[in-house]
Parts: sequence; C-alpha cells; structure tokens
Amino acid sequence: MYDCIIVGAGPAGGTAAYHLAKQGHSVLVVEKESLPRYKPCGGGVSPVIAEWFDFDFSPAISIKADTIRCTWKTGDPVEAKLNTPEPVWMVRRDVFDNFLVEQAQKQGAELKDNTEVTGIEFKSDHWQVNTANGSFAGRYLIAADGAKGPMAKWLGFKERKRRLAGALEAEAAADVKDGNIAHFEFGMVKNGYLWNFPKADGYSIGIGTFIGGEPQNFKKILDEYGQKFGLDIQACKQYGHALCLWNGTQKLHTDHAILAGEAACVVDPFTAEGIRPSIFSGLKAAEAIHKAVGGDINALEQYSDTINEEWGTDMAWAQKLAGAFYRFPGLGYKAGVKRPSAPQIMGKILCGELKYGDVAGRALKRLIPGLGR
Repeated sequence: MYDCIIVGAGPAGGTAAYHLAKQGHSVLVVEKESLPRYKPCGGGVSPVIAEWFDFDFSPAISIKADTIRCTWKTGDPVEAKLNTPEPVWMVRRDVFDNFLVEQAQKQGAELKDNTEVTGIEFKSDHWQVNTANGSFAGRYLIAADGAKGPMAKWLGFKERKRRLAGALEAEAAADVKDGNIAHFEFGMVKNGYLWNFPKADGYSIGIGTFIGGEPQNFKKILDEYGQKFGLDIQACKQYGHALCLWNGTQKLHTDHAILAGEAACVVDPFTAEGIRPSIFSGLKAAEAIHKAVGGDINALEQYSDTINEEWGTDMAWAQKLAGAFYRFPGLGYKAGVKRPSAPQIMGKILCGELKYGDVAGRALKRLIPGLGR
C-alpha cells in the first residue's frame, strides 16, 4: 500500500513524486512509456521553478535564451535582450522529465515505466490501479497523464471546462548560430503564433492556435517558417498534439484523488506555456497529499482552491488578453509587441518575474479602444 500513486511521469508527476518522497511518503510513479521518452514541446522553462526545488537543474538544461525576437509575417522584427536575473531555460523534454523523476527516485520514489494503466477502482479508502504489469494500491492518487490521458474521465470528471488547442512541432537538427534567441512569429498563422526555440544541437520549431477558428494547413505554414531558418521541416518527423488550456475555475479533486498538469488544464492560454504551470500543480498536489495523509480532511478541496486562486486568477487575464490579441493580431503586434517595453514584459512573464494581472489591463485598453469603459 503506497501513500500515493502518481500516473504520468511528466513535469507534474515528477515534481509531486519528488516532494512527497522527500517528505518520507511511499510513492509509486506509473508511466506508460519507457523513460527517457520523447515529448513534443518547445521546451521553454521559466527559471522561477528553481525556487521550488533544492537541487541544481543544470544537467537538464540544453541552452539558455537571453533574447526574444518577434516578427510579423517574418518581417518588421522586434528584438530585445532580457534584463531578468536568469534567462529562459531551453530543455529537451526527454532529458528534463527523466531528470526530475531521477531526483524523485533518489528520494525513495519508485518508478514503473513501460507500464500502461488499464483501469482504476476505488476500494472504500484507497485506489487500486490496474496495469498490464499487475495491480497496485495507493491511499491517494494523482492523475498527471496529460491532455489526452484517460485518468480524468475514469475519476468521474466528465463535464469539464476543457479547451483543447492544436499544435504541430518538429525537431530540426542544425548548427545553432543564434542559440540565445527565442523566436516568436505572429501573422503567418491565424489565432496563434509560431515559435523557434534553440537547443544545443538544433531547434524546436512549432505552430499553435489558441482560440479556435477555421482549419489551417499547419504543415505548409510550418514548412514555410522553417525555410526562413534554412531548415527542411518536411525532412523532419512532425508531431501533432493537443494542448489543454486553462478555461476557468473548476474542481480538480475527488475521493482520495486529484488532477495535476495538463490533466488539470493548467496550460497558459496566451503563450501555451505548460511546463511551469504543470510543475506548480505538482508542487501543490504534493502539499495536498502530504496534508491528507496526515489527517487533514479538507486538503484536497484546498488544492482545487489553491490552483484556481493562485494560478487561475492570473490565467483569466491571460485568457482575456489572448482573446483580444489573436482576434486582432495586426493591431496587437503594432500596439502591443512593437512597444519598446513589450519584449521585456513578455520576457519577464516567461521568466516568472511578472504576472498577467500586472500588465493585462493596460494592454487590453491599448488593443481594444474603449474597453476600459
């Protein structure tokens, strides 16, 4: 009987496992893939996450980007060097996720990878997790199996405020000449943006749309964008996947179980940043399970409240900003991105130095005249 079983070994699952194991709890992480495993992701990580751990992340960081470059239809560039204490981390998810789980294992957490969960059953005071490699029992359960994982549905979260966005990404091997620059392209895609994030040995290049709209030829647009960097995207393996964007306050707990990471829909609806919010949810999930094991009957409900208040309140601003910016991207680029302070503000948000609530009100007034009235 484990104190907690965590389904999913991504940033949320690895974080929860580390903090629970460090506090002396018996923890089992169940992951359907064999680690390390590839995960399509731009790989931009806010350095603020270092404050939530007591170990050095250097081995898991591919490169650090201290400059942001924005373009409109590949022209009209805006470039700024960040004046944040630490640049944005660029990571490869196979390395980063596996590194987190390894830190959890060092604290005593157990890992069963290459082990797909086939079903779960609640047994009056604990969960039985059934897998192709046997069954396991845990007093508490953390569902951290991603945007398309089955755990949320199995736990009874049928009517959810889920808003799925689409993304297509490719990893392109290249001699990286601008390894400190994170590229953002607005204008080539409707209702979203393209990105090109450097790694030590190539680029993670991708496209995403965040507020719906008519279908677009992602492959064609991504290929055209890649050509601007001398990359042959058609020769790269491409990965399409869903993003589970934050879409308003919701219940994230049930009997002896909670949702974390993309299963909890924590992805930033403006930038599609998912690693930092997933880690934050994993941190708070560990705190909640620790209190629950100690006898606090309100701990899981408080977890829902914490995510909704501490993350969701700011994401409500991000959602409003996304709705305005992506519907009027030309105006958004001219009145927002082209402002001298905009790249610095964007960088500070990505680095965790600023919140949307600090700037969104003024930004929205510029984007939509009269909105303040």
